[in-house]
Amino acid sequence: MPLPLYALTAGAFGIGVSEFVIMGLLLHVGADLGVTIATAGLLISGYALGVVLGAPILTVLTGRWPRKRVLVALMAVFTAGNLACALAPSYGALMAARILTALAHGTFFGVGSVVATGLVPAERKASAIAVMFTGLTAANVLGVPLGTWIGQQFGWRATFWSVTAVGVMALVVIAILVPRDARPSEHAEWRADMRVILRPAVLLCLPTTVLGYAGVFAVFTYIAVFAVFTYIAPLLTHVGGFPESAVSPILLVFGGGLVAGNLIGGRLADRNLPATIVGTLAALGLVLALMTPGFHARPSAILLTGLLGAAGFATVAPLQIWVLSKAAGAGQSLASSVNIAAFNLGNAIGAWAGGTVIAHGVALSVVPLAAAIFPATAILVALLNMNIGRR
Repeated sequence: MPLPLYALTAGAFGIGVSEFVIMGLLLHVGADLGVTIATAGLLISGYALGVVLGAPILTVLTGRWPRKRVLVALMAVFTAGNLACALAPSYGALMAARILTALAHGTFFGVGSVVATGLVPAERKASAIAVMFTGLTAANVLGVPLGTWIGQQFGWRATFWSVTAVGVMALVVIAILVPRDARPSEHAEWRADMRVILRPAVLLCLPTTVLGYAGVFAVFTYIAVFAVFTYIAPLLTHVGGFPESAVSPILLVFGGGLVAGNLIGGRLADRNLPATIVGTLAALGLVLALMTPGFHARPSAILLTGLLGAAGFATVAPLQIWVLSKAAGAGQSLASSVNIAAFNLGNAIGAWAGGTVIAHGVALSVVPLAAAIFPATAILVALLNMNIGRR
């Protein structure tokens, strides 16, 4: 893979750390700023809202810029947002800074996906997107635990100072390594781009992404109103019978699955995209369904945790390259960015669904089985889209 691609990976790493590291720092943020854990947890929702809103808006506003300039400007916004987080004097200021940071998220991954595919031959486009998203998986495996440790040892502001430094470094390597592109990121004006988004084949890609990723986050997400744990953590302790000290090592297995699944999904998508879309979603649904009986035995619980990471992230590159292929020509950057927003919408819906299932008294072990409904539905939408494409 060409060196400029790894500059995009560096940017993805910084953005991934900034998005997820707050989960492990909410107790510290709440105590320092004088708010409850539930209120502090809204910093996660605020970020997701910023991604969903910022992705299409910033993509349209920067649509006439060369793509390299867009990426550099977005990393500047990201860095400024994290600096504002580190300096935030109040909860309201921190929320505003988080939303500012999130504005860069969707457009960076959207435009970055288009740039990544332009750096490689046609038969390696999905793999290129997977390499860029490796930065996001590395953020979960390495960056978030390290950032959480820094915050616990030196205060939560120190974490955001560290992420600010990562943003500066990513900005520099993107400015140096990503080749200059004299062309604007889109040749058509925004109304024409919107017509591309409204094509049935493009439009149906978005609910496929939302439903596919909702299944992952119905199981792996933060319970803001109860405690600073993911659903996977209580599954491991209350259903699997693991001690709390074993959760972090087992989550490393999940992280390893993220990395492996991401790269494998990209390679498979380069060979046969439609089969990979259906196959990865089916694998995700199967893993989720098996978690309900499988988490009652420790060896299978560990295995299924790793497979959840692999199956969940194996869908990312195929879903992203799929929307790019459906929006070939003008409108690619906007379609790509909106699809990133769809991933985050899936996160929010999955988190809400998982919490709703638990709140209605359903056993914790049944949550993964209920979550399997999402990828199963996503397969139906994907097959409908493929049938439209044949006409």
